[in-house]
Amino acid sequence: MVLTGKQREDMHQAVLEYLTSLGAQFATSAAAFQQDAGLTPTITMDPNKTGLLEKKWTSVVRLQRKVMELETKIQQLEDDAKLGNVVSRRDVTGANRDAALLPRAPPKYSMSGHRSPVTCVLFHPVFSVIVTSSEDATIKVWDFETGDFERTLKGHTNAVQCVAFNPAGSILASSSADLMIKLWDFTSDGSYECKKTLRGHDHNVCCVTFAPSGDHLFSCSRDTTIKIWEVESGYCIQTLNGHADWVRTICVTDDGQYLASGGNDRSIFLWDLATFKPIQSMREHEHVVETVAFARQAQHATIDTIHGKKVLETTGQSGAGVRYLLSGSRDRTVRLWEAFSGLQLMNFVSHDNWVRSVRFHWSGKYAISASEDKTIRLFDIETGRCVRTLKDAHNHFLTTLDVHPSLPLLVTGSIDKLINVWECV
Repeated sequence: MVLTGKQREDMHQAVLEYLTSLGAQFATSAAAFQQDAGLTPTITMDPNKTGLLEKKWTSVVRLQRKVMELETKIQQLEDDAKLGNVVSRRDVTGANRDAALLPRAPPKYSMSGHRSPVTCVLFHPVFSVIVTSSEDATIKVWDFETGDFERTLKGHTNAVQCVAFNPAGSILASSSADLMIKLWDFTSDGSYECKKTLRGHDHNVCCVTFAPSGDHLFSCSRDTTIKIWEVESGYCIQTLNGHADWVRTICVTDDGQYLASGGNDRSIFLWDLATFKPIQSMREHEHVVETVAFARQAQHATIDTIHGKKVLETTGQSGAGVRYLLSGSRDRTVRLWEAFSGLQLMNFVSHDNWVRSVRFHWSGKYAISASEDKTIRLFDIETGRCVRTLKDAHNHFLTTLDVHPSLPLLVTGSIDKLINVWECV
């Protein structure tokens, strides 16, 4: 590949900046390279390009790893096809998404580095990395294939409560007890810089999530409001009022039409994002609602097979008129809802302490929960039975859980400051 003149100049500048940054050890090499490359001695490096060579190298290594992973998957699919179109068991989003892939102990990796409790864990939608936030006011990036720490993002001045990626994985949003939301550059060049800071909440910002389009960001706060932000401008374009107390959790449907929220008033609201009005409320929880999660569209068919008849008979709704929602509460329960009607379909009772995070299993057959009883549990959404319990998943209360969008992996965080990655087999 032949570089353009501008690309060659940028590369030379990056090499010179790298050699210069190493100090006296490479001072002679830096001077010789500067002379041979014909670079002006008085050149001033663009602050945005500082460390560019290291960033590019890290990005290349990550992309090479991703390419190798995809090549392996392609080969695996080709081999399966030769054996009669049998789909790999690791394809949790394809035709075999109904496979009962359940997490097993011990964790594949246990990663340490935070100095205070972990508040949120999150898989990147494309790269093999996990992002975590903590009460130590930092965000950390980890490689989940090796368990290696990659970098720390600093900028918040108080506990970072939540992190969220836009669908492309190019922007990371973080929310904090410092009342601010920050947008970080997560593009492939690896700059990881804070590009915008959003201000407008009057108290702890507990949760953030992107719209499926990536154009808007939603946030909720102890100030009892939910705000909608325009990502490009950083402006707050709408404030939703309805909760009577601290709003702790929000999630958005796949199509971006509806938002669910829960909080200290023990209620869950379903909001129509076309009118910015609540259209349903669910109030059966007996304590603070800590977490909510919508089923993805790919999981709806499985859940419909199990609960669709009951929903139709009770509410008259079916198909696009149905939205399945999980919630977890300090009342120690996990509940399954049809959100449009507010119909409670299941109440999973097994945890011995607060439920802090919930997700649907890839297949749609199970509810996955993380609790302050130090367990991860999987509930069968048809029978209500707890089919898998990972006891002592951490040394202290579990605070957060995420499910990889396509691989059979879970990640959890805890008061014990650790991040555990779990394989599902």
